Amino acid sequence: MPPTEHRPITPRAGAFAVFVSALWSGNPIAIKAGLEHAPPLRLGWYRFVAGAVVIIVWALYTRADLRVRRSELPVLITLGVLFSIQLVFMNLGLKYTTAGHGSVLSVTHPIWVALLAHFFIPGDRLAPSRIFGILVAYTGVVVISLDGLGGDASGEVLFGDILSIIAGFLLGARQIFNARQAGKIDPNKLLLAQAVFGTLVFIPAGLIFEGEAWIMNKELAISIFYQGAVIAGFGFTANLWLI
Repeated sequence: MPPTEHRPITPRAGAFAVFVSALWSGNPIAIKAGLEHAPPLRLGWYRFVAGAVVIIVWALYTRADLRVRRSELPVLITLGVLFSIQLVFMNLGLKYTTAGHGSVLSVTHPIWVALLAHFFIPGDRLAPSRIFGILVAYTGVVVISLDGLGGDASGEVLFGDILSIIAGFLLGARQIFNARQAGKIDPNKLLLAQAVFGTLVFIPAGLIFEGEAWIMNKELAISIFYQGAVIAGFGFTANLWLI
């Protein structure tokens, strides 16, 4: 893979990156709200289906080639497994921790992306200014994690925090994996493969392990739309393009 070509960020590109990050910060809150009405695995495949619809519409609009070739299967399956594991950690973490903690810890993926890119993306090196920024960000994560850990539920919150930060790391690793493959496989195909794989895994797993009643209401529908259409659809596409 040739070295990454770096270009100075423009005000428009910077504003778009901040906008996408702001959208991502609302995702844990949407998941936390959705967990009030649906169990983690069921909420997961709801999200996959909603995200897949957006990705398919975009792929059709851009006339992307979605045909899967045999040589692409190992990459797509690996990506699907990584995606499914990451979402399990994120949903379970948000089930136990607070919405505030989850919002910060689940979206630590830009920190992990910056670190992992240094080792896995040719030409994307850690400059001193980036190292300083990462240290500042980690300090903020530690402060947020320590805040509110007192009380009877502190053990449960800490467990949720650990799961959430693992989810953030896995999301960062998945973004790097996506970036390395985007030049070889159509990005729409990469994103759609994750949604399809996750749906095929989460539906039977939910039927086996989750016995909660099936309901649908306005709050759950809004939660699914946000984490599915806005994040798993638009957000994933935008993040992959930015990387």
